[in-house]
Amino acid sequence: MNLNELPRSQTMRAVNALRDLIFTGALPAGSSYLESELADRLFMSRTPIREAGLILEAQGLVDVRPRRGMRVKSLSVADVEDIYDILIALEARASEQVANKHYSVRELIILADAVEDMAGAVARGDRVAWAETDEAFCTELLRLSGNERLASIAATCTDQLRRIHMMTMHLRPLPDPSDLGHAAHYRALAQGDIETALAVHRAYRQRSKEVVSLILEQFALKQF
Repeated sequence: MNLNELPRSQTMRAVNALRDLIFTGALPAGSSYLESELADRLFMSRTPIREAGLILEAQGLVDVRPRRGMRVKSLSVADVEDIYDILIALEARASEQVANKHYSVRELIILADAVEDMAGAVARGDRVAWAETDEAFCTELLRLSGNERLASIAATCTDQLRRIHMMTMHLRPLPDPSDLGHAAHYRALAQGDIETALAVHRAYRQRSKEVVSLILEQFALKQF
């Protein structure tokens, strides 16, 4: 390995480790940590922790406070609903761009595989695999749009929602196997049917938003 790459690799190791701790709730929303505390926890120096904090702040996951380390950001129900609305708009634009490109079935294979994998996950009652394939479909949709800036902004929204999705995963009902929105979305994209692609994806995301919001309200979770 090039020695010049070592500092960067350490920073990204810190970023990935801290993201995992945030998404699993090991670093709870609203909690604060000094650089030295996180460095000891991850068995590394403070420099990559400091650099990782700036990256995580740009991703909307923490607030970096000079001489006071970083604080894991909290979200309210209103925040979650706002983020969903932004994500719905971004993915709708991506769907429009993908449909307009008239990709071949072969070029849409990752979407098709995600649809198949999601159906299998639902049939098995595997909520973790269901969530992973749901995200894989949306990530590939954004990539196929060819709009890197749109994909980057959407990725930030997805990161901010991931902790909420993990927290509510086992409280959310699995979708009916006959009502997997991504399957209809994929078919519409393959046919270049923009109107249907937009309608089914908006409906799918809107249902997710309503279910998650209801769970948060039922459990009186105001900040998380």
